Amino acid sequence: MDYYLQLLVSGLVIGSIYSLVALGFVIIYKATKVVNFAQGELVMVGAYICFSLTVQAKLPFLAAFFLTLAFSFILGIAIERLILRPMIGEPIISVVMVTIGLSSVLKSLVQLFWGTQIQVFPPVLPQEPVMIAGLPVAPVYLAAFALSIILFLIFSAFFKYSRLGIAMRATAFDQQAAASMGIGIKNIFALSWCIAAMVSSIGGIILGNINGINAQLGHLGLKVFPAVILGGLDSLLGAALGGLIIGVLENVCDGAAKEFLGLGGFKDVAAFLFLVVILMIKPYGLFGAREIERV
Repeated sequence: MDYYLQLLVSGLVIGSIYSLVALGFVIIYKATKVVNFAQGELVMVGAYICFSLTVQAKLPFLAAFFLTLAFSFILGIAIERLILRPMIGEPIISVVMVTIGLSSVLKSLVQLFWGTQIQVFPPVLPQEPVMIAGLPVAPVYLAAFALSIILFLIFSAFFKYSRLGIAMRATAFDQQAAASMGIGIKNIFALSWCIAAMVSSIGGIILGNINGINAQLGHLGLKVFPAVILGGLDSLLGAALGGLIIGVLENVCDGAAKEFLGLGGFKDVAAFLFLVVILMIKPYGLFGAREIERV
């Protein structure tokens, strides 16, 4: 039983990181109706920038963290202005293909500057585990889970109460109506990419402090995609719960497969199998908005 409780705890931590990355997917999709397949590479770039500032530039971790967020904000603006804005009015499939190309470019740049070897962040928190309900839990796990919850509360308040957040919700609901009310649609598009890049970087930094980083970190975007579809592409709550569900499901199923069947690698399959079953029942995801087209 302790073994499965340990899997549950680690699954919740990894799931909270999935939720952050899924939040970036949802924000961009709600504002632009584009699925960003470069989301995992934004996670990777943010992690490597923070690593370089911490290890190579010898900056304190908090200073490196906030500088990475500033870099991610600028990167989000650059991507939207230079790459995505010229694609306005083009078919959605063309824009999606551009994001796939962007993911390849970012991954190649990371391999060019940092190589493919695993890099490890210097310890930020104490290494001694904390006992919770008789289970040893690493402080970095607790910090990661707590930070993810805090960030979700902050973003929930931002979208509900701030002027910019309300403008983003209005744009997501009806772009033409939002534009008629004086909302700068293009600025909202840029802001959505900035926020997506920032939350992805935070996810990458958290994950890097747990497992280290390498060029394969960009694949996290594909691992998070089932969480996004599960919760619904246009639901922030769905992104949060979908990430937690997929994180726990991966860990528990992988542990059970190893213990009872002697099979490894089931972690990468379990999420997609579960997603197929859910979509057969709820085609729009658990919290996605149902679209009805009259013909």
